Amino acid sequence: MANTHNAPVLVIGLGRFGASTAAQLHAQNQEVLAVEKDPELVQKWSGLLTHVVAADAADIDTLRQLGANDFGSAVVGVGTSIEASVLITANLVDLGVERIWAKAITPSHGKILERIGAHHVVYPEADAGRRAAHLVSGRLLDYIEFDDDFAIAKMRPPKETHGFTLAESDIRAKYGVSVVGIKSPGRNSPTQTLHAHSLSGYSYRLGAGGADRAFCCPPVGSAVSLAPLSLLAVLPYRFPPLFSVIKRLFI
Repeated sequence: MANTHNAPVLVIGLGRFGASTAAQLHAQNQEVLAVEKDPELVQKWSGLLTHVVAADAADIDTLRQLGANDFGSAVVGVGTSIEASVLITANLVDLGVERIWAKAITPSHGKILERIGAHHVVYPEADAGRRAAHLVSGRLLDYIEFDDDFAIAKMRPPKETHGFTLAESDIRAKYGVSVVGIKSPGRNSPTQTLHAHSLSGYSYRLGAGGADRAFCCPPVGSAVSLAPLSLLAVLPYRFPPLFSVIKRLFI
């Protein structure tokens, strides 16, 4: 598999999603070729991105001339026109682009994109709304989906665990989650030695279900006292599992 680190990325469409994606890639020192047919958007972004081209990506010959087939990754940020989004994605598939991220505005739109060969379908509005709903509920301090089956959430531990060690609290058995990391105030990265720290004022990561296989969990006998703090948890994404875990933790 080709190394995608710092590889050039083709971004088609400079609406809110496409422009945000292109700007973030540019900030990460990733080379970006942005394609947009609206002259005003081209002018707006030409001074902020390295390569911005005014062209209609719905024309496969235009994409060939731009060298789209030489890109390993492409982002289709066109969302206002489903027809254009589908046609552009199909063109990229025909040109052999290995990894295609495409924005969808409805489930049916996303299904079509998947059927024609988009490797990743993104629903920016729906994802943002779901995340906001979890945060507005007050039960989660932060929430980010990272897979079809799991999400990572920052939350506070249940009161009944305060003052107990990880082993004594038996979090994994009671709540279906496992502590996998601690982040203390003023530190940029989680500590690996959970048993050596008191958790008062710390945040820690929890894993649920298959997350135990993906993350390093603390030793069962870790002598870490639980106290009021914020914690980062990996929870099942699909409902009802996620809600039931949150309900057991907080209600």
